[in-house]
Formats: sequence, structure tokens, C-alpha cells
Amino acid sequence: MNWNKLNSDSQLAAIKEESENQPVLIFKHSTTCSISAMALSRMERNWNEQLGVKPYYLDLLANRAISNKIVTEFGVDHESPQVLLIRNGECVYDASHMSISFAGLQQAV
Repeated sequence: MNWNKLNSDSQLAAIKEESENQPVLIFKHSTTCSISAMALSRMERNWNEQLGVKPYYLDLLANRAISNKIVTEFGVDHESPQVLLIRNGECVYDASHMSISFAGLQQAV
């Protein structure tokens, strides 16, 4: 799995634009949380490039301001860990903690 790093709030406009052509995943990860590490590992183990989703990885501890901007841009309450599926500039699916799964993402795509 090849993550694209989300480390600038200006990237959110690009993500919205990209999502017009293909779904985009944002994975909000807390690097010190064991639940977050487990959710990340499960997503990576099951990832399939043929799904056609472009994945972005946000390190919450290093980029909390970007996470706050995601809340306002996409209207989804902050959770950690959390995945958001962006399509046509809008969040069409989100999951957090133990609800994060590749199967759930697949169904949402």
C-alpha cells in the first residue's frame, strides 16, 4: 500500500478535486494509540489497489490543525483513528476505532 502523506491543509482542496475523478481515503492515525495502530495494520493487510481509491495518511500528533480543518471541510466529527471516504468533494463514508475495516470501505466505494 502506498500512502500519500497529508501534511498541509492546502492539500484538502486538491483532495476534493481528485475525488471528482476517483474516491479518496483519508486515514487519521494517532501514532501513540494501539487501537489506531491495529486499524492501520488491518487496512494495510487487506488493501487492494484495484479498489481504485487513492489513500492519504494523516499523522494526527504532527498535524492536529489539519484534522481540525477536515472537521470543517467535510462536516464529520473528529475521531481517532478515523477513515473518511471522499467522493465528489464530500465525505460519503466515515468510520472510527474498531469500525474501521477494508470491507466497510469496499462497500462504501
